[in-house]
Amino acid sequence: MPQTVEPAAEREAERPVRAPVTEPAPRRRKFPTPYLLIAPALILLAIVLLWPIVQMVWYSLTSFTTRNLLPNQPGPAWNGFAHYQSLLTDPEFWAILRNTVVVCTLMVGITMVLGTLVGLLLHKLPNWFSGIVALGMMLAWATPALSASLVFRWLFLPERGLVNVALDGLPDWLVGDGWLEYNWFLEPLSLFSILITVIVWQSFPFVAVSVLAGLKSIPHELYEAARMDGASAWKAFWNVTFPMLRPLFALLLVLQIIWDLRVFTQLYILANSFQNKDVYLLSYYIYQQGFSASPANYGMGSAIAVVMTVMILAVTAYYLRIMIRQGETR
Repeated sequence: MPQTVEPAAEREAERPVRAPVTEPAPRRRKFPTPYLLIAPALILLAIVLLWPIVQMVWYSLTSFTTRNLLPNQPGPAWNGFAHYQSLLTDPEFWAILRNTVVVCTLMVGITMVLGTLVGLLLHKLPNWFSGIVALGMMLAWATPALSASLVFRWLFLPERGLVNVALDGLPDWLVGDGWLEYNWFLEPLSLFSILITVIVWQSFPFVAVSVLAGLKSIPHELYEAARMDGASAWKAFWNVTFPMLRPLFALLLVLQIIWDLRVFTQLYILANSFQNKDVYLLSYYIYQQGFSASPANYGMGSAIAVVMTVMILAVTAYYLRIMIRQGETR
């Protein structure tokens, strides 16, 4: 059979079409404008935050006292880790550390539980009424620590304090007698009870309002679905509210631990002296060693401050690690 020759146009149409070769666009050079803009803030933070920490660590490794502040005096002598060795072998330090951990745990636990319960209660109230209650609670949170401590000290004063007068007026078979002259500020148990009350009274409004704001962001359909499945109020909280607000609870927990470990003003006003070491906390011990002791030992006070800073950083790093693992920091 004679061979047929395909037209040139048909042969050109059957050829695969190749995409045009394009050269890669030149990469744009990244200008350091963003870094230059945040550089002043970073330098300021380094001066305000990092430099005091470096100075604190340096003082803890030297024998820095008030004598080194005088003119024409030699600088502090280097003593390495002598302050830390003295702390770790001092039973008094371990007793104060135990008191700090126990009191801080009670403060944080009661504040978180009470704040969460109040936040759940406010969520059930009408918006206008919950706003009024939240505003009233925030007044307690905004009260200066010095003013709140003085008020609670006046309430528990012997002979003329409102609490002592009220307890003394109750029947003896109910609360016993001798309350009018009872001094709440001498024994560690009674003093720490008042201290925990002051801290919780000032701290739980912040937790309650934060939980209330978090509850407003949870879709109502989740609670309706849990109710249709027959879940109780506790199961709805544990299976719906807590998982949704877990990052918020973790943040509030870390903040409360940091704030409660650094409590000083309230204890200083309530204890009113440095004579009873049974009521010392770490923050109180730092002040006593660094400023109130004779002579003031800035090196030892700085060493105790470093120990407390390490505790705070360890707690913060632990919860940040948990949040990053769960992908909740996005």
